[in-house]
Amino acid sequence: MPRMNRTAVLSLLIVISSVFLLFQLYYYRKYVSKPGPHILSQTGHLTTSDLQWQTVRLFLVLAHRFHLPVFLVDTTALRLLAHDASWQRELHCSFLCTDRPVMSFALFANMWKFDPAFLSAAKHKGFDVLELRGHDPRLASLDTLSGEDIPLYFLLRLHGFIIQVVFLYERSGNYLWHGPLRLKAKMDLSFAPFKQLDYGRHAGAYNRPDLVLTVLDGLDVRVPRNVSRFLYEQQHSRFLECRYHDARSFLQLYPDDTSPAAVDFHRKAKALLHLAAQTLAVLDVPFWLSSGTCLGWFRQCNIISYSHDVDIGIFITDYRPDIVTAFAAAGLSLKHKFGKVEDSLELSFLSDDVKLDIFFFYEDGDIVWNGGTQAKSGRKFKRVFMSLFIRYIFQRFSLCWAELLELKVRVPCETLDYITANYGTSWSVPVMLWDWKSSPSNVQRNGLWPKHQWADLIQVY
Repeated sequence: MPRMNRTAVLSLLIVISSVFLLFQLYYYRKYVSKPGPHILSQTGHLTTSDLQWQTVRLFLVLAHRFHLPVFLVDTTALRLLAHDASWQRELHCSFLCTDRPVMSFALFANMWKFDPAFLSAAKHKGFDVLELRGHDPRLASLDTLSGEDIPLYFLLRLHGFIIQVVFLYERSGNYLWHGPLRLKAKMDLSFAPFKQLDYGRHAGAYNRPDLVLTVLDGLDVRVPRNVSRFLYEQQHSRFLECRYHDARSFLQLYPDDTSPAAVDFHRKAKALLHLAAQTLAVLDVPFWLSSGTCLGWFRQCNIISYSHDVDIGIFITDYRPDIVTAFAAAGLSLKHKFGKVEDSLELSFLSDDVKLDIFFFYEDGDIVWNGGTQAKSGRKFKRVFMSLFIRYIFQRFSLCWAELLELKVRVPCETLDYITANYGTSWSVPVMLWDWKSSPSNVQRNGLWPKHQWADLIQVY
């Protein structure tokens, strides 16, 4: 009899345990695995932070399931991470729960084969989904003028919060690019607070960031290793695409020179521009395409074959005294040095019979100018640019990224104004004979260098 009682008790315990286990499985499938928060605040009520945290968590779960190589690029969250990484807040959600209804992630597009099942799964979990596509500029050229459509952004909405997924594509200049976010006709303009999105006002260009896996608010998240550097790039990421349609129209009127000499110059100029970019990058000196090189990019998406040189601009505030030494170490010989740091500095280097002209730009009130010197007479000239950015304190024109000769380079964002200041309104008509002292529409005489200073201010090698 005692043995039978023990058997009955054991059987009853097994039944009770099985029922409890089944209840746990039922509860998990019905509540935990479904969209919506399952961790409440200490008060037992759902808070805004709870909902936002749950939205991010559910997105990351889906991203992991479908192998999306995403990392955090939300500027608000990254600023908190950069400045408050060691500061413990009272709330359990310190970084991923902000006062904004948006959280932004980026995706390495070349590392993920587009899978429509991801969007279907997101919808099944309760997300409202908006996919935004656009033309692939990597397939655009002067021959085709258009590329196929590619995904540019996912917008996932849940509990009133938006997850923005930015697709980053590799470009031939060894950089990452995202397209502009453009809403098409009949799209729901109320789907998201589009003005609050960190990405999409314009196309952007970035260096590929190194990533680290960390834990933020209890969630595994990849973030840029150098958060401050990424935030700086994000603020200066605006990208201008080459104007292929206009360039094609120009080349139909003025066919490109395909002679052996022109092809050889193109090859040498490309190598020189790449070498100059590498050298200045080591010095952390920003530059932009200027004069004829900028005109070539803007007008024909290429260099001008009859220009015989490469022109770049640098703000004098970015000048470093070791620039000449750095270019010499890179194999470029100094051809001439005109002016001085305080006034009209200009450097010219030579590489493989192609000249690199570096014009230093000065700010003076509401104008920006660069100088020129006539070696034989000591005459000074000044090319004046009305400040294209006078609304801001620094009163300088802004710089954007572009691509030329498979290289990510800067150009003035207000390129048309910049080109017109140099070449007048007839900039679209090629001029084979160009006199730098008189041809530019914005040139002014700027006096004479004192003769006793010529040895220091006019150096020709």
